Amino acid sequence: MKLRSKIHLYSSVLFTVLLLLANATVYTMFSSMMLERELNNLAAETRQAATALRQADHNAALVELLRAYVPLNGMLRWVPEEADGGGTLVTSASETDLSGQAAVYSSEQKQHRLNIARKSYGFVSIPVIGGDGAVANVQATASLEELKELLRILRLVLISVSAAVLIPVLVSSVVLGKVLMRPISAMTRTMRQIARSGEFVKLKQQGRSRDELVEMGETFNEMIGLLEDSFAKQEQFVSNASHELKTPLTIIESYASLLKRRGLDRPELFEESIEAIHSEAVRMKGMTERLLLLATSRREWKVEREPLELLPFAEQTAEFFRSAYKRDVRVAALDLADVTVSTDQGMLKQILFILLDNARKYSSEMIQIDVGREDKGGYIRVTDRGIGIPAEELKQVFERFYRVDKARSRDQEPVGGAGLGLSLGKELAQAISAELVLESVPGVGTTATIVIPIEAPAGRSQ
Repeated sequence: MKLRSKIHLYSSVLFTVLLLLANATVYTMFSSMMLERELNNLAAETRQAATALRQADHNAALVELLRAYVPLNGMLRWVPEEADGGGTLVTSASETDLSGQAAVYSSEQKQHRLNIARKSYGFVSIPVIGGDGAVANVQATASLEELKELLRILRLVLISVSAAVLIPVLVSSVVLGKVLMRPISAMTRTMRQIARSGEFVKLKQQGRSRDELVEMGETFNEMIGLLEDSFAKQEQFVSNASHELKTPLTIIESYASLLKRRGLDRPELFEESIEAIHSEAVRMKGMTERLLLLATSRREWKVEREPLELLPFAEQTAEFFRSAYKRDVRVAALDLADVTVSTDQGMLKQILFILLDNARKYSSEMIQIDVGREDKGGYIRVTDRGIGIPAEELKQVFERFYRVDKARSRDQEPVGGAGLGLSLGKELAQAISAELVLESVPGVGTTATIVIPIEAPAGRSQ
């Protein structure tokens, strides 16, 4: 059974049961209250008659009093204690059949309902002491047929109202099932469309309500967005990796084949081949690490912010670079006071390494690192005196695998660039809420600035 049918069936059955229980409760309480009311009224009339009957001094007076107080549709009887099924009685004109009922004396007051000849009656028996000192019962019997008719009308009304209410309930349960199933059906159609076409499609959200169904649709769209992003990263990773790894692998294969043919006969060729193979292997390792990091969703990057003084941090990084690459790297503080920011030290160091590595590759002069503070926060600025980048290509250098020209290609030096560094640096900067800005003049040099907020933006720490 489909969920829509289950919603229709269960809601209809539940409402029907509740409606029947409510009607049965109303009918039971009403009939009980009305019966008690009728019996109490009959008891009050009987007590009034008993007060008068106690004063009767002879049988003729007793009969007259019984006739005066007899119920409109019933019987009034005087039953002495010693009477055996007899006594004096008077019936109304419509209830003469009651005279055939045997009288039963009772020493206690009674009040209940009874059935006689398929008719319903109220019965009240009150013990009294007559004027002559004898003990007797005043017993009244009154028809409850009017009450039965009233209850029958009530049953008809409740049944009619229930039937009238159930029709819109059944219709509304169908509408409710459609409303509840609409986003689920749309989600199912969308998933089938994705399965058939292989393209990621999001739900079209309608309305401005913020109920659970809308939240479910938004969560579905968010999930589709994540899947689309992951799939795109996977495709891009495979495409980029296969494209970029092809060249170093080809070089390694060529030199390995050359070594097999002539390596033993020509020692100088052996050293050249080993150096080339080692260089390409190192470049492949670095490129693979960057590819793997870029292929990872940024949601999985763990950003651990902590206070960091920029000047000691920049000096420590510059010292490492001097030792590793034997390059002249100078650090200068443009403000007298220390600049302290809240950021992820590991990610910031990786961005700075990328900028210093680019400056090293594409310039041969001194590299300058400036540390300072501006309105947006603290900054680290890396300046080289290299070949520079044309203004029209500055925006494209942050794209993966983009290289400006042959002068900046991987063939320029043994460990060239693959066009991944600045792309990775841009994403790392966004992850730590920093800003990475490039300024360059061809033939003069390039300046790369990392602007880091003094305090971590709310909601961005992980």
